[in-house]
Amino acid sequence: MNLSIAEENYIKSIYKLEEDSPDSVTTNALAAELDTKPASVTDMAKKLKEKKLIDYEKYQGINLTAEGKKTALQIIRRHRLWECFLVNKLAFSWEEVHELAEELEHVRSEKLTNRLSEFLGNPTTDPHGDPIPDAHGKMGKPRIQTSLHKARAKRLEVVAVSDRSTALLEFLNAKGIRLGTQLDVIERYEFDNSIELKIKNQPAFTISEQVSKSIMVKPI
Repeated sequence: MNLSIAEENYIKSIYKLEEDSPDSVTTNALAAELDTKPASVTDMAKKLKEKKLIDYEKYQGINLTAEGKKTALQIIRRHRLWECFLVNKLAFSWEEVHELAEELEHVRSEKLTNRLSEFLGNPTTDPHGDPIPDAHGKMGKPRIQTSLHKARAKRLEVVAVSDRSTALLEFLNAKGIRLGTQLDVIERYEFDNSIELKIKNQPAFTISEQVSKSIMVKPI
């Protein structure tokens, strides 16, 4: 199916909002996600309904059809594979790749996508720890993970970040925190819920509660 870049962005955003909340996606929530006007969402919803990619009734919200979900997973697969390529093969850092992958995800060649996956060794997670759908749209089960804020073990490994903001990823980079980094929890401060951490061969440092909630970890 030939879709415009705007249509693909809508499909991907609806998928993301459905993941966060199983109810129907409201036009207002979608407008906020895409930074556009509710009237524009209504116009696009009519087009996507005609293409049988969403179920939509005025005032009743939006849901992806089976075909819409399949399309969303193809876009997400391309996006996350390109992120892997940019980080692993072109040495981009993890805070630089999201916007580039936003452009590259619209290159729709299935042959290219599958070759890219093979070239990368068919990765199952992207550089931020998110699962990559396979060629059939099957998403691996998300790892059982918890935020650093809630983790109780003293020695932990970073497995994902839940916040994609460039500012946060730059901050983590500066602290030497990336996927696979081992963290030793030195102290948790009740006053502001900040956490003192140590990474091997580095001085100890403290991170805020907000940052600790965005770092997903598993015990070692």
